Amino acid sequence: MVQQAFIEVRDLTIGYGNRVVQEHLQFEVRKNDIFFIIGGSGCGKTTLLKHMIGLIEPSHGEVLYQGTNFYRSDEETQLELLKNWGITFQTGALFSSMTLAENVALPMQLYTDLSEKQIAEAVAYKLALVGLGGFEDFYPAEISGGMHKRAGLARAIALDPQLLFFDEPSAGLDPISSLRLDQLILQVCQALDSTVIIVSHELPSILSIGTNSVFLDAQAKTMLDSGDPKHLAQHSRQDKVRQFLNRAESQTEEKA
Repeated sequence: MVQQAFIEVRDLTIGYGNRVVQEHLQFEVRKNDIFFIIGGSGCGKTTLLKHMIGLIEPSHGEVLYQGTNFYRSDEETQLELLKNWGITFQTGALFSSMTLAENVALPMQLYTDLSEKQIAEAVAYKLALVGLGGFEDFYPAEISGGMHKRAGLARAIALDPQLLFFDEPSAGLDPISSLRLDQLILQVCQALDSTVIIVSHELPSILSIGTNSVFLDAQAKTMLDSGDPKHLAQHSRQDKVRQFLNRAESQTEEKA
């Protein structure tokens, strides 16, 4: 049985003003996918993410979320979609004047009718889920970079989102911390029954937890392939895709 697409990208053109960054993008994200947007530097990975989270309207084409076009929807429908999305940024983007508990509580205070006690219980659970139990009263300046990432994730999952977006989640982390973050993303995805979209160039992450992907090319200004990155590494018809996904192995052979 063919699984219905959770997100459909149809003939999408993205860019800034008259400058086209990518065009003719066509791919699907299935429910519970850990979907990677990959490609070389300057190919438009983060630009695509911004179009998918409602920050920039596409020049052409559409992105459908379970059949709903965000940009063609009324304000009420857009707000309902946004409530089901969690977004994390490279730095964590925490409010420096607020404790970790206050950062995580903010979405619940703004968009739910939960009591203060219920919010406090939910905050404690979300921080525990990302390994920050007991750090409720700490401020962002008092924690490490890896803890920033996890606290940002806790805030992103405050409303139990169906869809999680990450922009370079492993940026600035050492390999061990990066591996732990990958494992955490898997755990959170399973706990919340979420679908995940990640912008990344980190091969260990892409090949270890990715279930689906799209490869963007800066020169062609379009996608070269899509699918499970482990499959693409061996079977993509595009040399550039295979070379990108096997570059760590190539570098090891050159050093030897």
